[in-house]
Amino acid sequence: MPPSPNRQGGRFRHIIFVLAVVVVAAGSYACVQLGSFLYSEDPLGKADAILVLAGTRMERPLEAADLYLEGWSRRVVLTEEEPDSGIVALERRGVGLPSNATIARDVMVRLGVPLDAVEILPGIHNSTAHEADTFRRTAESRGWKRVIVVTSKFHTRRAAFAVRRAMDRSGIEVVMRGSRYDRADPAHWWRTRSDVRWTVSETQKLAGYMLGLGM
Repeated sequence: MPPSPNRQGGRFRHIIFVLAVVVVAAGSYACVQLGSFLYSEDPLGKADAILVLAGTRMERPLEAADLYLEGWSRRVVLTEEEPDSGIVALERRGVGLPSNATIARDVMVRLGVPLDAVEILPGIHNSTAHEADTFRRTAESRGWKRVIVVTSKFHTRRAAFAVRRAMDRSGIEVVMRGSRYDRADPAHWWRTRSDVRWTVSETQKLAGYMLGLGM
């Protein structure tokens, strides 16, 4: 006797329900793991230079200073970032302020890093991709083989994508490092507003980079 239409319909609805549960469960798991996915560090190793991505005043530079003092490298490299409109307005009115890179260098020296071990690269950088291109030119001109790149925890995966793309076929190994002074909690990113903002923003930007839009 063939199965009744009602029985067939019930079986179909059951399959749809099970699939929906699986999709929701997988989506929920992926959402919970999103912060941990964005935080992607590499094992530390001795390097020719510690490259510090701009974006925080002390969080990243302080990590770089500690790595230097711990003996992971004998050179720290900083970049100048685009100043905000208030700084530009002050400069037009004759009030000059030191840049974040200059302040970071001075703090490193006070912590015990030799002045000649800290370098601020020329030029103003307006994106991670822009910094990555400058890092490649610098590394290739100096003959560096391995660099440690310091940034914030949620920024590590996207920064790694940008820097490794820039270093492609150069033979230069990139070691990513999230600052220990970054208070973000990638494993529980939904608990604080700042972590939620970071996670949403970095997810969108990472997708853009993977689509070739992070230029």
